[in-house]
Amino acid sequence: MNEKKPWDDKEELKKRLTKLQYEVTQNQGTELSFDNEYWNHNHAGIYVDIVSGEPLFSSMDKYQSSCGWPSFTKPLSEDRIIKRTDDSYGMNRIEVRSKEAESHLGHVFNDGPTPTGLRYCINSAALRFIAKEDLVKEGYGEYVDLFKAH
Repeated sequence: MNEKKPWDDKEELKKRLTKLQYEVTQNQGTELSFDNEYWNHNHAGIYVDIVSGEPLFSSMDKYQSSCGWPSFTKPLSEDRIIKRTDDSYGMNRIEVRSKEAESHLGHVFNDGPTPTGLRYCINSAALRFIAKEDLVKEGYGEYVDLFKAH
């Protein structure tokens, strides 16, 4: 028997998220480049799905790609994301979604830096940032070791 998740109730989700967060995560929207919360964010911590809280990306893998959105070389775990073909707007892209809530996050491209050569171009509106000093308090203590030497 499938247990109902908090994000299954779309009306409740609309109340919990901002209009932009809902549009991005639920309707495959895109926020404005260079006018979003995390594109130029340089603090140590992790980025989680705004809908489910699922840990997705680390600041250790974030870099300035000049595209105007937060960009990462890889997710925290490939098991936490879903990749799908996206042929919308006459383009051939790979969409990235969170596995747990299936939130639309952004797209992945093959023009990133080493070591992966990938650029996970992610909407800030799909993310919530957890600073490294708040990881334990926020329930993400398993990621503290990522930042031990930093």
